[in-house]
Amino acid sequence: MKRVAKPVFFIIAILILTLSYFAVFGMHTQYGDLDTTVIKGIKDIRWGIDIRGGVEATFKPAEGVNATDEEIETAKAVIETRLVSNNITDYELYADSSNDRIIVRFPWKETETEFDAKKAIEEISATAQLTFRPGNSYASQDFDADGNPIYKTPTGETEEILMDGTNIELAQPGLDGTNYVVGLKLKDASVFEDITTKYLQKTVSIWLDDIMISAPNVSTVITNGEASITGLKDAEEAQDLATKINAGALPFKLETVSFGSVDPTLGESALVAMAYAAIVALIFMTIFLIVMYKLPGFIAVLALMGQLALSIAAVSGLFTVIPSFTMTLPGIAGMILSIGMGADANIITAERVREEIRAGKTIDGAVMTGTKGSFWAIFDGNITVIIVAIILLLVFGPVNLLSAIFGPSTTGTIYSFGYTLLVGVIANFIMGVAASRLMLKSASGMKFLRKKWLFGGNGK
Repeated sequence: MKRVAKPVFFIIAILILTLSYFAVFGMHTQYGDLDTTVIKGIKDIRWGIDIRGGVEATFKPAEGVNATDEEIETAKAVIETRLVSNNITDYELYADSSNDRIIVRFPWKETETEFDAKKAIEEISATAQLTFRPGNSYASQDFDADGNPIYKTPTGETEEILMDGTNIELAQPGLDGTNYVVGLKLKDASVFEDITTKYLQKTVSIWLDDIMISAPNVSTVITNGEASITGLKDAEEAQDLATKINAGALPFKLETVSFGSVDPTLGESALVAMAYAAIVALIFMTIFLIVMYKLPGFIAVLALMGQLALSIAAVSGLFTVIPSFTMTLPGIAGMILSIGMGADANIITAERVREEIRAGKTIDGAVMTGTKGSFWAIFDGNITVIIVAIILLLVFGPVNLLSAIFGPSTTGTIYSFGYTLLVGVIANFIMGVAASRLMLKSASGMKFLRKKWLFGGNGK
């Protein structure tokens, strides 16, 4: 057997422990009252309606708007985009075109403390139509709660729209010195270049619906397709504005017919009970693996820790390429099931190694034959689960390919189960197959561990 370098065991173990720490606790930085999430942890997970409850609302087109069936469906699609962009997958969304109604249910934010249903629905029902206009003429003025002026309704030359939000590729909140801003990345840089060239040393105001949110003077021609919205009062306003711009504009203004809170179907007590049950199960599993399989069992425990950390990271959004999403109790069940499959994969390998040791092979020969012989048994069992999980995601996920049969109300909980099951099994291949085998081969090369009884044999 080609031995793996001895430090590999310690390198992988340290990586697993580090990943586990950040998957649980995450990392945040504080600058003033702007809390920036560098690495997401468990507290950044948005829990489903079944655990924390949520909001239920019915919308209709604003008075005087005669919306067509197509516009109702478009409005529904925009709301769905906003839900998904906020990492909400446990939602129910219906469009009743015959009565011009849109009904939605979704869970509370992970940071919600006031549980204000009216405030919660504003983020998905606001039209958020962003426009760039010449000058800064307005028809009326109001004041907010802090006494700051609010300028409403463009007039005169400012009624002209130079560019709207459809040319925005990405909006991102940030800080420019001590000022809160929303940075904009444009799809067509030439459009904004033409605007800043024409209105150089003049005012180009920025409006959200009919409210002027900024009126900067163009001091230079912008050619790189990047701009910023200033004049925002705090981090929350900057974040909300960026979210609305990224989600797109509704085809018409929505009015709220009714709204209210939805009680959790199971509650956080069920979550706590499941967490305790999972901890107890993991403790017993750890004892069983170490007592029965010695060194391979200890390595299996490390691999399972890494698998669980990867699963949590994929849910919370630690990896930026994988968006976070709503976690429901079925999602937790999928995670626990995948951990059980991970334990099974490690047990199969440990059993094969023990059989080879007891058959009289050397430690190196037993590790090589045992790991090689167990691979296809593990692969066959896991690949079938991956196929089932992908089918669940395609059928019950946001795309809802078979909604005519299953209906959109099934989206959240089953999607959550399929997602955690899929990422858990993939994490099993990474940790329970690749990492654990590297650690086992590395540990078997350490002189003080080259004892047959540590690999399940009867000899020394």
